[in-house]
Amino acid sequence: MLIDMPEPASEVTEEQVNQPAAGPAPTLVVERFLDLLRAKDIEGATKLLAIDVEYVNVGLPTVHGRKRVGWVLRAALGWAGAGFEVYVHTISANGSTVLTERTDVFTFRRLRVQFWVCGRFDVHDGQIVLWRDYFDQANIMAAALRGLLGTVFPAVRAKPPSTA
Repeated sequence: MLIDMPEPASEVTEEQVNQPAAGPAPTLVVERFLDLLRAKDIEGATKLLAIDVEYVNVGLPTVHGRKRVGWVLRAALGWAGAGFEVYVHTISANGSTVLTERTDVFTFRRLRVQFWVCGRFDVHDGQIVLWRDYFDQANIMAAALRGLLGTVFPAVRAKPPSTA
């Protein structure tokens, strides 16, 4: 099942994410987090991160702490013309660990870089304590090349994944 997240994945409200009882379902926290990133609401998204969150893009340096992760997100998405789309193909949870298979898209004006990502999110007390993304460096390089070519030849641009 493919969840097209340029529109919110579900009608998850902030109140559901911040349930006071046993805490929100970890998948709801992750879906809300990705929705907020899609909307470029960096402040809202970082509120779902633990103070001592660990953000790992495997193969790149680990980013420690909510403030530093927020800085990275603002550096990537804070530019005028920058955007982010996410298409969740599969999401599942085992206890507090949520796994996603998804397609992420970074845009900047006419540039569209679209690539697959597998993510692991560990959620405790309604906050993400670990965000680890796995991807193929060759796939990212090919996506970047395709994106650059697509700025000149629009027919080459990657299309959003099918939701059918």
